[in-house]
Amino acid sequence: MPSEHNAADPIKPSAEDATPATSVPPGPDDSGQSYPFYPGETAATAQLPQQSLFKKLLVSFAIWDVLLLFIPVAFYAEHNHMPILTFFSSCAGIIPLAGWMGKATEHLADKVGDALGGLLNATFGNACEFIIALAALRAGPAYYDIVKASITGSIIGNVLLVLGASMVAGGIKFPVQTFNRTSAMTSATLLALAAVSLIVPAVFHHFSRATNNEDELALGISLVLFSVYVLSLIFSLRTHKHLHTRPEEHTTVVDDALGTKGWSIGQSIAVLLVATVLVAFLSELLVHTVDMCAEQLGMNKVFIGVVLVAIIGNAAEHSTAIFMAMKDKMDLAINIALGSGAQIALLVAPALVFISFLSGKPMDLRFTEFEVLSVVASVIVLQYVASDGECNWLEGVQLLAVYAILSTAFFFMAP
Repeated sequence: MPSEHNAADPIKPSAEDATPATSVPPGPDDSGQSYPFYPGETAATAQLPQQSLFKKLLVSFAIWDVLLLFIPVAFYAEHNHMPILTFFSSCAGIIPLAGWMGKATEHLADKVGDALGGLLNATFGNACEFIIALAALRAGPAYYDIVKASITGSIIGNVLLVLGASMVAGGIKFPVQTFNRTSAMTSATLLALAAVSLIVPAVFHHFSRATNNEDELALGISLVLFSVYVLSLIFSLRTHKHLHTRPEEHTTVVDDALGTKGWSIGQSIAVLLVATVLVAFLSELLVHTVDMCAEQLGMNKVFIGVVLVAIIGNAAEHSTAIFMAMKDKMDLAINIALGSGAQIALLVAPALVFISFLSGKPMDLRFTEFEVLSVVASVIVLQYVASDGECNWLEGVQLLAVYAILSTAFFFMAP
């Protein structure tokens, strides 16, 4: 039977056959249209040309990166003995550097796989806060109050400020946002354990006659907290990793938020190393000018540690949580906020205690009564917010209100 087409006549492909041979099955973009792009690419970026490292970094710049200009100002002010300018310039310079450390860490975590990436995030997720606290720890026991205050500020800042701002930002566009209740409550329970670890030393100090054992008590509590943190990693990376594994489209959204699309592993490592070194230098400048600034500006050191230092370490990095909420990725926003708070309490705080013992100048875990109250109040409010698996902008306002009340009280505390 003769065919309908002559062998010499070209056969015109139909619309269904027009997909390029090298493409994968088309996938929908945010507008609902289909495009033939490769895995990990979006329709908007599939045809982008390769960029140089300079251009990639330039594209990655965020609005707060103009604060990088304060880095040389801080060194100039230190050289000319200008403590107030040194302090605030150091604070301003650390903000974008913390953001670059967070970008590099998050990008590396996405590139090396779920298990190793989760461990990398768990280790370096709060590197900036740890470096600042370590600088204060190295300055000696006179600065231990700042170390403890920065721990308190990071916990309540993540639970109240970051999570509250994320809920407000997301709730403006989406009336109700949902999240994984099990994952959120796991982080909330870890933070409740942190509250207990603050309450026990305070009660022990007031009711026990053996106050000379407070350092050993801090070491014992730190060992328990660190052990629980290791077990929580096993929970999130092995036995219950389905609660924390991010889909591919979430990874794309994170790259968009961080501005790291197109980065290589080597570039991420280079950015992380340079930012870490600069943060270490600026942290030393910041810590050594705290006393003079507190005296000249009439602020107490606890307020500086709880509010200023905590916000500096978290500001740029945790803007990612707000961006996730605005994209209706509330699971990611909550994981960033609560996961970071739990990491501060269960990893950073014990690590600082261990280091203080190794240095021969032990640091206890006896926080001020108001610091203990602040953490306990934050955890109680969090339990109500995280228990139902959904949130709205009003709940975010309530979290921000609690943070504002606590911050005001810290400001008016006697030096």
